[in-house]
Amino acid sequence: MSDVNEIRALKASLRGAIDTAQTLAVVQEKVAALDDHAEPEAALLEELARVSLAHAVASHALRGLIDTMLKRREAA
Repeated sequence: MSDVNEIRALKASLRGAIDTAQTLAVVQEKVAALDDHAEPEAALLEELARVSLAHAVASHALRGLIDTMLKRREAA
């Protein structure tokens, strides 16, 4: 039988990873629009650092939850 809280956590973790990926895609458009010979503005680099870290954390949380779910199933 499935754990309702575990399934809800899985859904929330996946939403978090997808939301941060979408935010990263918005920043990607800004990066793609840069002049190859221009220096990126500090604000853009800071935004990219913030968004990429948020995505890494969200993805890592999702991966950790998946690993926990798999280990629980293997132990059963």
